[in-house]
Amino acid sequence: MNKSIKHSIPVIDLAPLYQSNAQAMDTLVHQVYDAYSRIGFAYITNHGVAPNLIANVFEASHQFHDLSIEDKLQIEINQFHRGYIPINTSTDRTSVIEKAARPNQSESFMMMHELEQDDPDVLQGAPLAGPNQWPADLKGFQETVTIYHDALALLSNKLVKVFELALNNDSLSRHFTKPTTWLRLLHYPSLNLDDPEDLFGSNPHIDYGFITILAQDDVGGLQVRNVTGDWIDVPYVKDYFVMNTGEVIRHWSNGRFLATPHRVVNRTGKERYSCPFFFDPNIHSHISTLPNYVGIGEQSKYSDIVFGDMVMDHLRSNHDQHTENN
Repeated sequence: MNKSIKHSIPVIDLAPLYQSNAQAMDTLVHQVYDAYSRIGFAYITNHGVAPNLIANVFEASHQFHDLSIEDKLQIEINQFHRGYIPINTSTDRTSVIEKAARPNQSESFMMMHELEQDDPDVLQGAPLAGPNQWPADLKGFQETVTIYHDALALLSNKLVKVFELALNNDSLSRHFTKPTTWLRLLHYPSLNLDDPEDLFGSNPHIDYGFITILAQDDVGGLQVRNVTGDWIDVPYVKDYFVMNTGEVIRHWSNGRFLATPHRVVNRTGKERYSCPFFFDPNIHSHISTLPNYVGIGEQSKYSDIVFGDMVMDHLRSNHDQHTENN
């Protein structure tokens, strides 16, 4: 890997997750604390997700996005935030980084955790409690995407323990007994060089959940804003994921851990594909600052909130389909 990349975005080796070595785990916890309290982004390697699963999900994404717009619109995103998100229908209106003037120049397929029809959340009409939507005529698509989703969920559950140790608080696991999970298959057309500067593949924003694990292709375009305010590239590295933290862990840590601004700028002349996986607390989780991050006589920087309320506020503000359903 290029030395300058290493100095910009740290690399975390997750091999200790699959070993019985206390010293190696201590090193991993230290690396996680350092990376996510200083930068908020890192490459992760030796993550345990087989290369063929990653290749398969990208192939599935290409197959989906090669469908006609008419076929994709048959499963346009529903009130449960599952299905096809057309281009020009999502705008980061709630972003505190830069107020988006124009919609994101991307289209995507979204699937989430599956819930049975007799699940209490479904019966009670909890936020996002509904079934996935699948394209009708893509053989093997559902199976491929689900296998990848489940592999990332397994990895994320292992990472919860690491973050518990990094935060020196063993209460996080209870928020993930039935986590909120999202897998998004994104396609970014290339922008033209003469397009407005405030037109982005993905507008500058921070993620509002716990962690995001990203598989990206080699086209490039992902940028993060460092502590000096400069936008730096996060290029593709073979067999590495990119992982960042979001608003939830920033809230838990009273700002000690970061939710770092990032954006996608694709003016390469090539189409870009990426597959972000979002691993978040249970929709009913009450998000409040952990006691060990609030000093005696101090108050948290953040107001307590139910995770589902936070999610639905973002979705209703940023996605045209949810705005229409208000």
